[in-house]
Amino acid sequence: MSKLVVSGLSKTYRTKTATMPALESIDLAVEEGEFVSLVGPSGCGKSTLLWSMGGLHSFDRGRILLDGREVTRPQPQISMVFQDANLLPWHTIGRNIELPLRLRRGPVAAVRPQIATLLARVGLSGFEHRYPRELSGGMQQRASIVRALVPDPSVLLMDEPFSALDPFTREDMALLLEEIWIENRKTVVFVTHSIAEAVFLSDRVVVMSGRPGRIRNIFRIDLPRPRPLSEMEAHGFVDRVAEIKEALGRGRGLEKERVGLSI
Repeated sequence: MSKLVVSGLSKTYRTKTATMPALESIDLAVEEGEFVSLVGPSGCGKSTLLWSMGGLHSFDRGRILLDGREVTRPQPQISMVFQDANLLPWHTIGRNIELPLRLRRGPVAAVRPQIATLLARVGLSGFEHRYPRELSGGMQQRASIVRALVPDPSVLLMDEPFSALDPFTREDMALLLEEIWIENRKTVVFVTHSIAEAVFLSDRVVVMSGRPGRIRNIFRIDLPRPRPLSEMEAHGFVDRVAEIKEALGRGRGLEKERVGLSI
């Protein structure tokens, strides 16, 4: 059984003056422990699809199943990481990370050793008592990833989490995310505008069409793991990026040199 299944999903936004189809007849199955990225033009419904998977958006038709059970509202087994870190400025980093457990009235004290381990893993040991304003954007996003992992979800949904970061920090975050994923094998669905980032991180890349969003192609990425940044210089990687760009209608205009994650 697939971990997460989207079947016949359609969504239209409606206002008093207009309607805007966002998604049409989306069918997608994500296997347990798989890393899947969604790419497509701006406004194609990538985030709408992701938020629907998380139970945060309603839809007009179709179903979303998690472990065979229908998703109609947020689920404790699903955590989300957003484009912004969304840390509460009046709480310390430690309190921000503990917040999901406090809201669920979970055993905060019992998981503090796990929090400390995760903070060390992402290079934030000693920052528990700092406030978000004292951290860089990349450090804040690392804290938000720890916050998402602390409840031990089985599914991690990530909505362009690195888009606001500079290229060097973005590469570091991609390496970190792959390392964490290899260690815990969460099921990940990752939205990005960067084709290279999607290829670098993913087992499969789902290419969506322009609005209303439909699934145009699905590409399996068979590159070995772990993937060092030098992998982006390999012909196989560059060719895969070019193939996905072509599927998006953007042609093959890539230099056969280093492909940065911002592409």
